[in-house]
Amino acid sequence: MNDSARSRRVAVSADGRGLVSEAGAVLLWETLRVTGLGRGLSAALEQWRAPRAVHDPGKVVADLAVALALGGDCLADIAVLRDQPELAGPVASDPVVSRLVRSLAADGPRALAAIRGARAAARERAWALAGDAAPGGADGLVTVDLDATIVIAHSEKEEAAPTWKKTFGFHPMTAFADHGAGGTGEPLAIVLRAGGAGSNTAADHIEASRLALAQLPRHLRRKVLIRADSGGGTHGFLEWLTAKSRRLHYSVGMTITEDMQDAVLQVPADSWTPAYDGDGQVRDGAWVADITGMLDLSSWPAGCGSLSARSGRTPARNCGSPTSTGTGSPPSPPAPSAASSPTWNCGTAAGPAVRTGSAAPRTPGFGTCR
Repeated sequence: MNDSARSRRVAVSADGRGLVSEAGAVLLWETLRVTGLGRGLSAALEQWRAPRAVHDPGKVVADLAVALALGGDCLADIAVLRDQPELAGPVASDPVVSRLVRSLAADGPRALAAIRGARAAARERAWALAGDAAPGGADGLVTVDLDATIVIAHSEKEEAAPTWKKTFGFHPMTAFADHGAGGTGEPLAIVLRAGGAGSNTAADHIEASRLALAQLPRHLRRKVLIRADSGGGTHGFLEWLTAKSRRLHYSVGMTITEDMQDAVLQVPADSWTPAYDGDGQVRDGAWVADITGMLDLSSWPAGCGSLSARSGRTPARNCGSPTSTGTGSPPSPPAPSAASSPTWNCGTAAGPAVRTGSAAPRTPGFGTCR
């Protein structure tokens, strides 16, 4: 794939002449060029190029990705690019696209590994260009959020099935790199799953984590905070996270049991301390307490702790159940500043961000971190 899909330079003007639709796709093609993703896909997929083929498999895959970003939901929607060759360059016909997809699907594991390798190399280049603005910049942690989400299917498709939300479709497990309050999630990995797949399947959380870690630059793979909601609160996933060889930071939600609720209700009002967000700012109406010593955690990996979060103007006025409980490595309370009383400052306070329309906004939970 050439550095640019266009044969002519694109100029931006406000004179109302030479108008084109979907011009925003130019930003995506420029990203392909600057990060080297276009060249990387071409090199990685060269072995699937048919003899005497006119179209580069790397460009075909890139064009499909752009069509998806523009709202497409099937292979035929690549036509939106084909209709504007001045912007998109030569675009493969539907039969050519179908043959390539069939060829890649027939060699699925190798094809996916090739595409993932190209993506990882491009991401490393993009984050290097971003400097401190990239995840993990300024010697921080790369926060990876895991979450399962519902994707609706409107007709019978492979592995489409009824979901736990009483809809019909798929239930993929996703992994996003968090860019903080000023950015959006950056997709690292998506594990395709049938609609009936569970939300707390340890094997799928592990697979999504493995794929996400492989997408990160090597020098950052030991500086990762993995966050998950209560779907990740399983023994299998926690045992994988806490393996000594991984040295991962983690914050995982837990399903609240009766003993957890009883422990929370026994916490004295003056033991609840204000919660801080990831930027070190006090979260209005959010309180946290360490209840590790009040629970039997002997069946969980050694060193796990438990924090409970509550909402309300003051903890004494909140008489309901805690919003969630998280487990993780045991923290140490930060040293109090001169301007405040002792508080817990946990970098996971923001919790996994809402990534899809199927996830309702909620008061985030708090987990311990290391």
